[in-house]
Amino acid sequence: MYNFKNDYAEGAHPRILDKLGSSNFEQELGYGDDRFSEKAKQAIRAKIGHADAAVYFVSGGTQANLLVISHVLRPHEAVISAKTGHIYANETGAIEATGHRVITVDPENGKVTPSAVAAVIAAHQLRPHVVKPKMLYISNSTELGTIYRKDELIALHAACRQHGLLLFMDGARLGHALTATDNDLSLDDVASYTDVFYIGGTKNGALLGEAIVFPTAQLADDFDYSLKQKGALLAKGRILGIQFLTLFEDNLYFDLAKKANDSAQQIADSISTSGFSFLTPPQTNQLFPILPKKLIEQLFAKYAFYVWTEINQEYAAVRIITSWATDATQVDNFCQDIQTLSKTLT
Repeated sequence: MYNFKNDYAEGAHPRILDKLGSSNFEQELGYGDDRFSEKAKQAIRAKIGHADAAVYFVSGGTQANLLVISHVLRPHEAVISAKTGHIYANETGAIEATGHRVITVDPENGKVTPSAVAAVIAAHQLRPHVVKPKMLYISNSTELGTIYRKDELIALHAACRQHGLLLFMDGARLGHALTATDNDLSLDDVASYTDVFYIGGTKNGALLGEAIVFPTAQLADDFDYSLKQKGALLAKGRILGIQFLTLFEDNLYFDLAKKANDSAQQIADSISTSGFSFLTPPQTNQLFPILPKKLIEQLFAKYAFYVWTEINQEYAAVRIITSWATDATQVDNFCQDIQTLSKTLT
């Protein structure tokens, strides 16, 4: 049974493991003050073109989301998110548990639009009887595998400025978005048109870890207190620093994401050739093909993946995810099985 359920089923890229091993007995300061973490922060600052950016390493995406949102927002302020957004759909109420409401909007292919933002603002004018929208949360790539293009991000940034909102990008799969074939965003663009974002390592070759980036350091004032208070400040912060240094000291981060995307594109091409469509257009390493339920059952004999949503009595959309370490032979086998099995249904 080969796993296409997620992009964190494997451990870490060998270069990361080698660096963790070779530095294991070197003594370093704790709590992220080690030289590896500092070098990693400098490497990220260089990549995004913001020399004064504040960078913090944390263990996971949900932790990054609740840390940023709870730190930046005041008690009466709320965050806007797509209904498919991770903070609303998949984090066990973590944001609400910090005292902040998540206001949801219907996305278009997983993406939030300026008009949806404007509608939320218009619906929250009865001060002080309603919460105050203060942040827009988006994901790139989205939870449906789609990406924000540069004009879309600029438009959202402008909408946020118009309505007094902060723009926060969840980058759990940012590498996959930035290496998508039709992407026109750079890391520099992301830093220029958001107020805070994070770079996901967990789903792109690291053992664990995300790098939270505040392009303007002032927004991160006292963020270290929030890290400590919420249990996110690791004594052995070097473990995160070493990983991000390895990912960003050259192009490894983007090479790994592109490999995942390429594997997904091969599968997408095979599915399209077999005559099937997609719930959202294939762009990154997350695919949402619409397949006959009979075919899905046959594929389940050899492959693990999620049924995402039912389309009708005969068809369902499934989610197939590839990773930096997805086996090329298994991709070939899956493509062959799709083509062979689909012919038996006609």
